[in-house]
Amino acid sequence: MKANRIDHEELSKVLNRLGEAAVNPAAWHGIMDDICKAVGASAALLLQSDVRTPDVPRTASIAEATELYFRNNWHLRDPRAKGFPRMMAGEVVTDLDVMSPEQIRADPMYNELLFPSGYRWFAGIGFWADSAAWALTIQRTGREGAFEARDKELLAQLAPRLTETATLATAIGRAVLTSMTDVLDRVRQPALALDREGMVLRTNQAADRGFDDEIRIRDRRLLLRDKQAMARFDQLIGMIRSTPDAVAIPASPILVRRSAKPPVVLRLLPVDGAARSVFLGARAMLILSNLTPRPAPNPALIGQAFDLTPAESRLAALLVTGTSIAGAAEQLHISRETARNHLKSIFSKTGVHRQSELVTLISQLG
Repeated sequence: MKANRIDHEELSKVLNRLGEAAVNPAAWHGIMDDICKAVGASAALLLQSDVRTPDVPRTASIAEATELYFRNNWHLRDPRAKGFPRMMAGEVVTDLDVMSPEQIRADPMYNELLFPSGYRWFAGIGFWADSAAWALTIQRTGREGAFEARDKELLAQLAPRLTETATLATAIGRAVLTSMTDVLDRVRQPALALDREGMVLRTNQAADRGFDDEIRIRDRRLLLRDKQAMARFDQLIGMIRSTPDAVAIPASPILVRRSAKPPVVLRLLPVDGAARSVFLGARAMLILSNLTPRPAPNPALIGQAFDLTPAESRLAALLVTGTSIAGAAEQLHISRETARNHLKSIFSKTGVHRQSELVTLISQLG
């Protein structure tokens, strides 16, 4: 059946709207609906060439088929993928450019997924998001007809505008993500951003200062020496990969024990707005509480507030940072017995009975 004629005027209107998606990732769904209406198609979705995930922008009409596409691993054996190099070279590629009609009729993916879902014809428009290769894929039913040469010429107009939009969206998303981590850095809060695969996209300076052999990043992955905590973190990454973007990740804090330092608590926070750009891939912000020592108030201020001696004030200041009594004694070049005597005097003057209570009390000065 002859393909529907593409509405050039409507397609031009869609081209003018693409800028919305650069600052608002949620706009892609409506824009792709409008693309389908303009080109006489029933469905559209975005696919990356090498890292394909089910959580990609798509029209609602193809949601169920997309879920089956990934669940049954058709994304790993899609016969149309051979056309990706041609798409990235600027050609609009259709089924008939990479397969014969006989091959299409005999292909398992067409027979088990596309035909039962009502889709018959395909067109792919390649574009770049910074350095990543993507394609806008458009599906027509048998009634809507195959994409013809004139259709391909008109669809080619989308490629440069898609590249412009996706590259801008990536840059804006990266800037927003940088701003989020920098704000946390100003309050000395270690933080890092994770993508949908659990890979580290960015860390702030507060986090970088606290990494050591027990908590570190290698090959863009966060590694924890605490095996129990690492197992829980791996489970968290699994949830990040499987939870749709629009759904909050039900993650509990993870306690990471360290051999000679206070434990660290990992908490997951969502990212939103332009940072959620599908092309950047940011999915969550990880906060690492207690990764670095707490900044203590000036010892002189501690002494003035609680009538401590200079030696007692210096000891209290070190204890607030998480240093042990033995570690503090070593840093102050005093014996452990002297340090314990100072601590008893500090307890008496401040009215507390435990080191944790002392830390809480003195931290309020800062």
